[in-house]
Amino acid sequence: MTSRPVLKPSADHPITVASNPQRIVVKVGDTVVADTREALTLREANYPAVQYVPRKDVNMTLLARSGHTSYCPFKGDANYFNLKPLRDGGANAVWTYEAPYSAVAAIAGHVAFYPDRVSITEH
Repeated sequence: MTSRPVLKPSADHPITVASNPQRIVVKVGDTVVADTREALTLREANYPAVQYVPRKDVNMTLLARSGHTSYCPFKGDANYFNLKPLRDGGANAVWTYEAPYSAVAAIAGHVAFYPDRVSITEH
């Protein structure tokens, strides 16, 4: 078994995690999946910013854990959820880092949503 690289954010690949002062609402159609004032905004290099929502503010009954996983050398192992209201279109639409690396430890206990599958609004 080969070990996977573990990388730290740097000037060449910056990552920041900050509290978002806005209210974040995630919907599928008219169904509210998440509603929080405690989201964290993760900015990584040149990627679009991602809102990480505390699980306590997510209707977890609308999610079903999938068997899919992925790996990021900066954040660690990601686990995924299917978003039930989207049926087949909701496969792996939500992800989480349950034991993220120390540089992004704040996102533990949070989930993120693919913005092309849900509506994410800031109020």
